[in-house]
Amino acid sequence: MAMDSSYRTPLLDLFRRGEAPDDVRMMAARGALAPRPHEQLALLALLTSDEDEGIAMAAEETIRHIPRESLAGFLARHDVGEDLRDFFRQRGVEPAQASAENAEEPLVASSEAEEAPQDADSEATAQRLSKLSVAERIKRAMLGTREERFILIRDVNRLVAAAVLSSPKVNEADVEAFAKLANVSEDVLRTIGNARAWMKRYTVAAALAMNPKTPISVSLGLVGRLVERDLKIITRDRNMQEPLRAAARRMLANTEARKT
Repeated sequence: MAMDSSYRTPLLDLFRRGEAPDDVRMMAARGALAPRPHEQLALLALLTSDEDEGIAMAAEETIRHIPRESLAGFLARHDVGEDLRDFFRQRGVEPAQASAENAEEPLVASSEAEEAPQDADSEATAQRLSKLSVAERIKRAMLGTREERFILIRDVNRLVAAAVLSSPKVNEADVEAFAKLANVSEDVLRTIGNARAWMKRYTVAAALAMNPKTPISVSLGLVGRLVERDLKIITRDRNMQEPLRAAARRMLANTEARKT
């Protein structure tokens, strides 16, 4: 069941593919995972059909405790999918006539206090994070500090890295920095490459194209956007895959031909 399919985040996509373990799904069912209302409601709607009866019941219970006025107002927003509206209509909640278009506060407030732990240095932070469960690391990825996100983007668990990319605290500068990392998974780089909003920024696209770790299917599609300076960097870099270097050489040759 892919509820509110019009709204997508890397973390939501993994939930829809059934890749989230029980404890992570239970956290989401209790409304304690996603900080944005779109993601909260999409996850709750999805989890009401979970194969685990306890998780499905927890999601239903969380929905029942959402203030109806706030929920109805949110459902009236122009960026809410009709499938999500239909889901709540079946539960007796109609969109309100007026809504707060800019309201991004969670509809379900987590009962867990979010305090930034104080570590002596980045190594201490990494050690602390390594001792957390997957569910706890996901929460830190979504709601933690910038330092925590830059450590967790390298996490071997796909859900944790996806949670970093889904965090409302991540900005375009962060994504550009992620795109330059050589020690992140190909999944992270592929996810960045598939996000239209991020790829509108040239520096993100260029960073991704010039990262030898980027899947060739992604980097080849970016060559046509690169300026001459960046194309030359790719042709000289022996760490780049040869098909990419060849494509960059062709682009440079075409550019030279147009000049004559």
